[in-house]
Amino acid sequence: MPKRTVLTADDLHRAITRIAHEILEANHGFEDLVLLGIPTRGTFLAERIAGIIRTHSGTDVPVGSLDVTLYRDDLDQQPTRGPGVTSVPIGGISDKTVVLVDDVLYSGRTVRAALDALNDHGRPSAVLLAALVDRGHRELPIRADFVGKNLPTSSAEHIFVKLSEIDEVDEVVIES
Repeated sequence: MPKRTVLTADDLHRAITRIAHEILEANHGFEDLVLLGIPTRGTFLAERIAGIIRTHSGTDVPVGSLDVTLYRDDLDQQPTRGPGVTSVPIGGISDKTVVLVDDVLYSGRTVRAALDALNDHGRPSAVLLAALVDRGHRELPIRADFVGKNLPTSSAEHIFVKLSEIDEVDEVVIES
């Protein structure tokens, strides 16, 4: 399979930094802001975004994770897997601006599942979406509010986001 690196570690860091600044600008600061990563890589990305916000503002933004496994509409097409960890920050998500963070936005089905999962944990005042990579091919009317990189792809291509926390390298690769 031919593969090519489309984001290096430096590119990835710049994209995440830009997303963090765009989130702060859109929210007019960090008041009532909560970041929820969609496991696995979305959780690490949410933590990185929170770290950048902390570095630039001196304020900790609550970070959690939102497992969407049991809310997916394609469970019969996916390999069997158990539910992951959902961790909602102390203070919850009700009346907060929640930013869902995911690594790749593709069909929109994961985000739809995340919106359903949010209902079980509270009622945010607003929900925004941050995606490191938007590859197109939407099946649902969902778009990201913050995108690190738009990478139009064919359906035969696969995007792999690799993060040092679990893959020992930071990069985004396309394989056909």
